[in-house]
Amino acid sequence: MKLIDTLKAFVRDEEGAAALEYGLFAALIAAVIAATVGQIGDALEEAFDTVLKAID
Repeated sequence: MKLIDTLKAFVRDEEGAAALEYGLFAALIAAVIAATVGQIGDALEEAFDTVLKAID
């Protein structure tokens, strides 16, 4: 019976699930930031190329 009680307690424990959710949220936020920075970098490069061509 001790093993079954331990397994039931393990299934009911939600602390690990909360930590996993926070990790997934952090990964999602990091991916969004990386994509946004990439987009801004491309737009900035295009703007500088336009200025460079206007100067030449």
